[in-house]
Amino acid sequence: MNYQKVGISALSTYVPPYRVDLEKWSDWTHQSWEKIKQVVGTGFRMLGPNQTIYTMAANAVLDLILSNKVNPSEIGFLALGTESSTDNSAGSIIIKGMLDKELKNRSMQPISKNCEVPEFKQACLSGIYAVKNAVRFIKTDAPSLKAIVVCSDIALYQLGASGEPTQGAGAVAVLIESNPKIAEVKTVESGSASDYRHLDFRKPIHYRAKQANGHSDFDLDLPIFNGTYSSSCYIDGTINALDNMASKNSEHLSDHLRQVTAVFMHRPFHRMPMTAFSIAYLYALGKGGVNDHEELEEYTNIADVSFNDILTEFNNKPNVSDFPDNDINRNPFPIASKVMKALHNDSAFQKKVLTKLSFGQDLTMEMGNIYSGSVFGWLSAGLEEASKKGLDWSNKEALIIGYGSGDAAEVIPIIFAEGWEQAVQISPFSLAFESSIDLSHEQYIKLRSEKTTNGIDYHLNNQFVVNKVGTEERDDFQDAGIEYYEYLN
Repeated sequence: MNYQKVGISALSTYVPPYRVDLEKWSDWTHQSWEKIKQVVGTGFRMLGPNQTIYTMAANAVLDLILSNKVNPSEIGFLALGTESSTDNSAGSIIIKGMLDKELKNRSMQPISKNCEVPEFKQACLSGIYAVKNAVRFIKTDAPSLKAIVVCSDIALYQLGASGEPTQGAGAVAVLIESNPKIAEVKTVESGSASDYRHLDFRKPIHYRAKQANGHSDFDLDLPIFNGTYSSSCYIDGTINALDNMASKNSEHLSDHLRQVTAVFMHRPFHRMPMTAFSIAYLYALGKGGVNDHEELEEYTNIADVSFNDILTEFNNKPNVSDFPDNDINRNPFPIASKVMKALHNDSAFQKKVLTKLSFGQDLTMEMGNIYSGSVFGWLSAGLEEASKKGLDWSNKEALIIGYGSGDAAEVIPIIFAEGWEQAVQISPFSLAFESSIDLSHEQYIKLRSEKTTNGIDYHLNNQFVVNKVGTEERDDFQDAGIEYYEYLN
């Protein structure tokens, strides 16, 4: 029996054109631009008044189909990963409806009527779960068909909150099929972790609905969150998933992390993945063999901390789920954090460890936080950079590390295919960012608070938008709140 490879053959990204320049935002809010740039990024996008997560998703999927010449009738699985859905009944079927209408307008076959249309939700991890299920669908049910996963989200925070510069909006579509053109997705070797973190990050819709006070319906998507605790949960969840992955192979986790070519992680803001992966790498050394301990001791010497103390810290890893009961802002790894900060200025550590996270970093500085799509956006950006540099990634392994607040984490190994470079050049990540308009302070506040354009001179074209929203709720006909879509040529 031949071994069946299933994985990623294409990615396509869509972001709205409405851009907030974080250097200007820093000036508006009297923040340090240098700090914002180093920790967060350079810009983020916002939804326009006639855009939704469904229109963004449809735009990304349509580009995926057209650019890669996908036969829509061969699509047997179309999944939406999101934590920003606005309909508690329908999900990816909304996207399918938009696509089918436009495909027919182009004299093309619609997506198969037999296509499965699920929606996945677990905060920012929903897209990873959708991809794992798409791979399973192709492997077990329909090896000759294709699957598409689209991650579409908006990240919003209250004006003046610590999370405000980490906002964003965007969608990334991923084509999954047999004999993949970019990378095989090794779900059988993936690592999983989940634990209920009560006060990490939540979106209680009923509460927000009561607090709307006539503001934009964007406000319904504002989270209740504890930022310091969320960072602790992200690090802890990542380590637990990596441990689980390591348990499925004979190598030490440290050996596995050393040999991978690249690492792509959930990216709430620029600095967070580097912090989490650095501490996870130190943890792997602490759990490793003699050579690992020698390397770790070199790092503790650089940071002027006790080697035995950091080993004790790793061997007595705290239960982060208990933090809200005593000290929610506690640092689970204070000694490792001190070492990590010292090593971020160490050239040897940067070359050996942080280089794995460097691919596509510059391109993603403009992405903002797009929740479920952020890890796939980073993957697309990294592939584009590696292709432009002529790097030979064929048959080499990378890790995709997803995280969803609340919380759950996944680590999935991928193996790059021969000829991956040609596939990633079809719809490069940077193409999605070529068209934009920088918002003024007043325009940003109006769009963010009231969902109005306030004189923004930008005309959308060649994409899906909301044409109108229904208002009828009679006994014989109802469409109140239902969005009607159109494609603008």
